[in-house]
Amino acid sequence: MFFEEETVVESDITKDTKQSDRKPGRMSEQRQQRIRLEISREAARLFWEQGVAATTGEQIAAAVGLSVRTLWRYFRNKESCVEPVLAQDGEEFVALLRRWPRDVSLEDHLVEWAMNRTQDPDQQSFDQAVIKMTVLAEKEPDLRTAWLMTNDRIEHALVEIFADRLRRSPDDIQVRLHAAAATAVVRVISEDISAALMAGADPTSLGNMLGQMARAVHTATGGAVGDPVDP
Repeated sequence: MFFEEETVVESDITKDTKQSDRKPGRMSEQRQQRIRLEISREAARLFWEQGVAATTGEQIAAAVGLSVRTLWRYFRNKESCVEPVLAQDGEEFVALLRRWPRDVSLEDHLVEWAMNRTQDPDQQSFDQAVIKMTVLAEKEPDLRTAWLMTNDRIEHALVEIFADRLRRSPDDIQVRLHAAAATAVVRVISEDISAALMAGADPTSLGNMLGQMARAVHTATGGAVGDPVDP
């Protein structure tokens, strides 16, 4: 799906965690999130390169300059380290749909977003981490749990977005069904595209991926979601 975040260098992480050790509870929520995301990115890299079973908490901690003890303050186990990467991607996808103008189709909105999206090296690195974990989640049950949790949060957010767009109540069963259907097709297409890319497919050979996603949402919701609507 969709991504972006600031890179935290190793010295920043070490500095922040030392400050936290001296002043419990004083580290800002933003700094904690940055540290968790950097740990998550390194865990994703190691899981992909070595496999989940062969990767240890010690290796993840060392990759970001932390002690294992500090690592377990942020995460309950090594598999949960991938959650921030997937969660950040899901949050940005939801934010993108919250910005969807009423008088614009979903396909046009997604295409315009892609055209204007900054593609700096850090952005591309984050995107790769998400794609790799999406693929790895197919065969790793604990990672699959994190992936499905992310999609569950997306579905709940889409209920509100679709309810507003259709001018219906979030409690309306049809709105909830539309959100569930849209989340499912986005998940399946994301998994399919991610697998193709990591298998070496040329992105241009995959066609208009965002258009495919938008049309799938339109079909899955019986045409209720995807077209422009009255302002």
